[in-house]
Amino acid sequence: MAAPTPEAVELAKKRVAQAKARLDALNARIAAEGRRLDTRRKIILGGLLIDAATKDQRFANVVGSLMERINRDQDRKAFDGWTLPVEEN
Repeated sequence: MAAPTPEAVELAKKRVAQAKARLDALNARIAAEGRRLDTRRKIILGGLLIDAATKDQRFANVVGSLMERINRDQDRKAFDGWTLPVEEN
């Protein structure tokens, strides 16, 4: 078997780098999809909790307790002036 040429070695290195770049891109897409699904779940659960809290005092109490647990100022600001909607019968 003949010894590999420097050109062949460089070509192989280039292919490895391209394959690694494709793998990194795929892993980034997987991570982004995971974050997107996590965000979607949080939004859905938050909506369900707010809806339940407008209909059931037990859930309203839970929302109140959760609101008291907000520590970060930027998170608190998102709720400035917000009150739990009241369902009208």
